[in-house]
Amino acid sequence: MASKRARRSSVKRTTKETAIKFSLNIDGTGKYNIKTNEPFLTHMLEQLCRHGSVDMTVDAVGDVEIDSHHLAEDLGITLGEALSDALGDKKGIRRFGSAGVLDEALCRVVLDISGRTYLDYNVKLPVKRIGTFDVELVEEFFNGFVRGAKATLHIDKLKGKNTHHVLESVFKGFALALKDAVKVTGESLPSTKGKL
Repeated sequence: MASKRARRSSVKRTTKETAIKFSLNIDGTGKYNIKTNEPFLTHMLEQLCRHGSVDMTVDAVGDVEIDSHHLAEDLGITLGEALSDALGDKKGIRRFGSAGVLDEALCRVVLDISGRTYLDYNVKLPVKRIGTFDVELVEEFFNGFVRGAKATLHIDKLKGKNTHHVLESVFKGFALALKDAVKVTGESLPSTKGKL
């Protein structure tokens, strides 16, 4: 097996629209301390930690008085950057992962830590808002993530009626796919190219 090094990272992102401090421990136990000024995003990041067995500390504010777009996108970017940094040379990782289910909702989430940026997001939702949160911004979060992580991600809603359940299925599926993809299963780089 590959040598056991701490797979942790801290990222800061400050723009005119957001201020984010983000710490990630890939080999955690699901502990989190997440503070954002968008409650629904906070809840989804907590799901990611708990079900992905990653530890996360997040202190983030965005210009949500306009809307939560910038915060969602920048949280995705910082998560992706922190993941990429924590993985280092990526030697020994499984690379691929997939999962996703919750109550009546069934979503397929497939992740490839490929070094290539691509998102295919097919999630039609019955309502446009949960509380004050515009649900189309979940796609912007994952767009940010794939850019920051240089990963390929496919998310498909197969069934589901309750918007909250569907989006929890997406995040829990993402958590499990991530947990699977970052597992250390060998010592070599999982690519015939010799680079990810």
